[in-house]
Amino acid sequence: MADSEFTNKVAIVTGAGNGIGYEICRALAARGASVLLNDLDPALAKEAAGKIVSAGGVCHAFPGDAGNPDFVEKMLVEAVTRYGAIDIAVANAGITTYGSFLEYTVEKFQSLIGLNLQGSFFLAQGAARRMKDQGTGGRILFMSSVTGHQSHPHLVPYGMTKAALRMLAKGLVGELSQYGITVNAISPGAVGTERTIGDDPDFKESWSGATPNGRIATPGDIADAVLFLASDKARHVTGQTLQVDGGWTCTSPVPNLKIPD
Repeated sequence: MADSEFTNKVAIVTGAGNGIGYEICRALAARGASVLLNDLDPALAKEAAGKIVSAGGVCHAFPGDAGNPDFVEKMLVEAVTRYGAIDIAVANAGITTYGSFLEYTVEKFQSLIGLNLQGSFFLAQGAARRMKDQGTGGRILFMSSVTGHQSHPHLVPYGMTKAALRMLAKGLVGELSQYGITVNAISPGAVGTERTIGDDPDFKESWSGATPNGRIATPGDIADAVLFLASDKARHVTGQTLQVDGGWTCTSPVPNLKIPD
């Protein structure tokens, strides 16, 4: 791994056993970062970290529930203990739960909020505290969604959490900028991952037709946006949400969908 853009930087990425999170970890490690890779599934986390290490990167698996504040604190301690600092925190872990607003259950709501919002909030808080104490600034990134910008059938609660993450990125500017910490969000559109294609085998075809530039995103498209916002090139960018959606939010057509249970 020859690229050294992130040499001496330490990153935590949650929900990174596969898909977007894994590609973020792989891309950061390929550019010199030391990465703590989190996923709820221990076997998946270990396998993902192992692939990055085999390719020459520095990566350690730290499986657990990224929605649990106690676990999040342990993860932060592990990053500092193992690598000496925290420079980049990417709150990528999240769940998507579908359902009619009129039928949505308390249990589904609490599970959604617990990971998408609670986990993201306390990862950012814990990382920011350490970045402040380090005195070297840092980068905090939230994973929002185009459903946090535009209405989407059966995804109202999910979209609500993703819109909240955009506001969290804006709100933290006034509190964290003085410490050299930038806070931004990324809103992916339709992305081809193991989960999205597993939920709907027609996902690629249907969403490619609904996306103005004629294709769905790859995890690499989203990772490229993370690399920019985590880099020194984005040192004057904070409180923003970058939509990586092939233009979908400009037109917002929704294809025929197979809504998972």
